[in-house]
Amino acid sequence: MAMNKAKELVSTNSVVVFSKTYCPFCVKVKELLNQLGAKYTAVELDTEKDGSDIQSALLEWTGQRTVPNVFIGGNHIGGCDSMPSYSFSIFCCYLFTLLFTGGLLLLFPETTGMHQEGKLVPLLADAGAVAPASASASASVSASASA
Repeated sequence: MAMNKAKELVSTNSVVVFSKTYCPFCVKVKELLNQLGAKYTAVELDTEKDGSDIQSALLEWTGQRTVPNVFIGGNHIGGCDSMPSYSFSIFCCYLFTLLFTGGLLLLFPETTGMHQEGKLVPLLADAGAVAPASASASASVSASASA
């Protein structure tokens, strides 16, 4: 039942973010999508009656249990699971640097990394989540912002 719900949500919405209201990583991904003017559906698993079941279904379907779990145009693009594995001390330094430099782009390799590389906006435009004209404007704004 939860698997069917997750797949239905993904197949009927151009962008879906499986999220939790209290998760700072989810907030950052949704903020990025808002900045880009993307239309997306956020499924807050901590407020859904069957949220835990949906999260388990996502693990079975995508191999990722953590949130955010992002789909664009029906394709799973990931979340935070693919962050490079570091030893604990290196990870702590990495996290400290992120917190004090605003290094969000390094923390979400699938979502914000794609944006940094100029790949996220075209993907959102192809999925119909942003207008093609605004996609080129957003891409040029983001390019100048990240420079």
